[in-house]
Amino acid sequence: METDIQKALEVLRSGGVILYPTDTVWGLGCDATNEQAVSKIFSVKQRTESKSLIVLVADEQQLLRYVNDVPEAAWDLIETSERPITIIYDKAIGLAPSVIAEDGSVGIRIAKDEFCQKLIRKFGKPIVSTSANISGEPAPLTFNEIKKDIIDQAGYVVKWRQNNNKKSQPSVIIKLANNGEFKIIRK
Repeated sequence: METDIQKALEVLRSGGVILYPTDTVWGLGCDATNEQAVSKIFSVKQRTESKSLIVLVADEQQLLRYVNDVPEAAWDLIETSERPITIIYDKAIGLAPSVIAEDGSVGIRIAKDEFCQKLIRKFGKPIVSTSANISGEPAPLTFNEIKKDIIDQAGYVVKWRQNNNKKSQPSVIIKLANNGEFKIIRK
């Protein structure tokens, strides 16, 4: 795992794209604060930049650095959710502009996966996490389902958990307004 983290860090620091296991599905990742790196993700996915991306942080303190105001209800959702949960917060700050939706919101998940937490902590910044597929195609649930052209475009492909064939699920996504109102986007 440590070798993978070091190699992934080199690519992230140079503005590149990694292919890595997350607490949900395999993802394409980059420095969520680097606009040029984020543009590479859109290119690999063949996705329009009008669609925002999910961002992973390592812990609560990191979340507070990239969201202007975390509603109290968010802490309850994070603590009680049995599945990984991505929360869309109002008023993102400090992130690459194309990570943020037109309304100023951003989807952020506190990673529970050991590999992701270590990688993000050592990197010191949030990492984009988007499924490792062409936009509109099904998300790969195991490494073996990722298409070769996606693999070939990554600056580094993490070896950790490539042989794990347990089918993963995408995260639950909830849009949470600062006034406490919420909407379930994906179950």
